[in-house]
Amino acid sequence: MNTIPTEFQITKLLHQDTYLVDGQLKKWTGETSEVYSTISSTENYAPTLLGSIPTMGEAAAAEVVESAVAAYNNGQGLWPTMKVIDRIRCMENFVTQMKAARSEVVKYLMWEIGKSLPDSEKEFDRTVEYIYDTIEDYKELDRNNARFTKSQGVNAMVRRGPLGVVLCLGPYNYPLNETFSLLIPAIIMGNTVIFKPAKHGVLLISPLLEAFKSSFPKGVINIVYGRGREVASPIMKSGKVDILALIGNSKSAIALQDLHPNKNRLRLILGLEAKNPAIILPDADLDLAIQECIMGTLSFNGQRCTALKILYVHESIAAEFNRRFTDKVDALPFGNPWEKGVSLTPLPEKDKPDYIQELIDDAITKGAKVINAKGGERSDNYIFPAVLFPINKEMRVYHEEQFGPVIPIITFKDIQEPLNDMAESNYGQQVSLFGKDIKTIAPLIDTLVNLVCRVNLNSSCQRGPDVYPFTGRKDSAVGTLSIHDALRSFSIRTFVASKDNAYNNAILQELLNSKESNFINTDYIL
Repeated sequence: MNTIPTEFQITKLLHQDTYLVDGQLKKWTGETSEVYSTISSTENYAPTLLGSIPTMGEAAAAEVVESAVAAYNNGQGLWPTMKVIDRIRCMENFVTQMKAARSEVVKYLMWEIGKSLPDSEKEFDRTVEYIYDTIEDYKELDRNNARFTKSQGVNAMVRRGPLGVVLCLGPYNYPLNETFSLLIPAIIMGNTVIFKPAKHGVLLISPLLEAFKSSFPKGVINIVYGRGREVASPIMKSGKVDILALIGNSKSAIALQDLHPNKNRLRLILGLEAKNPAIILPDADLDLAIQECIMGTLSFNGQRCTALKILYVHESIAAEFNRRFTDKVDALPFGNPWEKGVSLTPLPEKDKPDYIQELIDDAITKGAKVINAKGGERSDNYIFPAVLFPINKEMRVYHEEQFGPVIPIITFKDIQEPLNDMAESNYGQQVSLFGKDIKTIAPLIDTLVNLVCRVNLNSSCQRGPDVYPFTGRKDSAVGTLSIHDALRSFSIRTFVASKDNAYNNAILQELLNSKESNFINTDYIL
């Protein structure tokens, strides 16, 4: 194996033996779970021990619920009633401290989830940028609301207020960026938060714990560890959670919702599965389409909800597309995340190669072939991407979100075939459309925007830029995330109204002049 660069070596185990509750990093003395990487640090393959985390349960769940509820205090707490400018200062303090932990977080992104060095650095930097952009958008939101309006003899000041206690559960594939796309807007809007890191990518939160602790008032952010069933379930059963913010699996989301005793109280902000297709039309620029489909299907080994999960290729160009596409797939270099130019990296889930093999075997028994030479080749922590063709609807890989390196290709003769398949699917996040004849693509676009929430013209599916809405139809999402939308998803419009008369107007003027109220003010935040 290649020598691990000194700066990325695991020289000391990270035993996370504290958790954040009520503003304190409290010592954990109970059971712990070891954290392993599927990346080997020895010549003979063996998983690498990285450290350990607390194995928490019902008692810890009750403790963090109590902390978050007390900090919110029915909307009377320090954080929900704080001036916007002061909440922004706390967030600026946090991101300043966060930037100091960049190298350590990036190292654990590589070891824990196998993300390449450039992509790990990009995830960190994009997250920092996201926080700064959120702060700026929040300032603009506040500036726009820092005024009275009058209608039908009623004066009103309309702002956005917090909703209460948030349970935040992030995904393992973007354990920093997508988790923070929930955490940051939830916190800055005045909610209090309980956060449980994902099953992989948990130790990379450790370098940020002190920043969380020192940047926000006690109880605003609480961080616990353990299995979702043991920790998240009792938190939901308490009935004291106002928002479930989850990026992950729809079955998990449904199971957690079902535990909440007051469902009408619960707001959902969910990013779930997708089975995003690419549709390659006969007149598509094949060089461009193949390049984008390689990126779309295999960026981070296809472990993205926005990945292209199935390719629809017009039958007239399928032979040429398949030949050129499979050559490109087989040319992709596999290696450890810090190796220069690497495209494919170890899979963080030790059982994932076996699952991908099951999909391959199932497809083969039902008429598909692995059409690339290296497809399905196994190593200790990887299975090389298999391109499967031809695919039919009897195969598991047609229906299941594979979330890994296997690429099903299906041909179509009539464009109505992929459109009907998309309409029948349980998912509706994005699609990639490749072609150039506007008489063909114009009506297609008009249909596709009603089936999914983002149509990518001659480009692969993706989440960013973060200023654009990120959501989905059907089982793919609930609520909308983007810098702009997330602030609204984690808040509610609330306002003070009074009849327009001299008595009330004098009181309102006095409130404004005195600056006694954090809500009734027209301060302009630069």
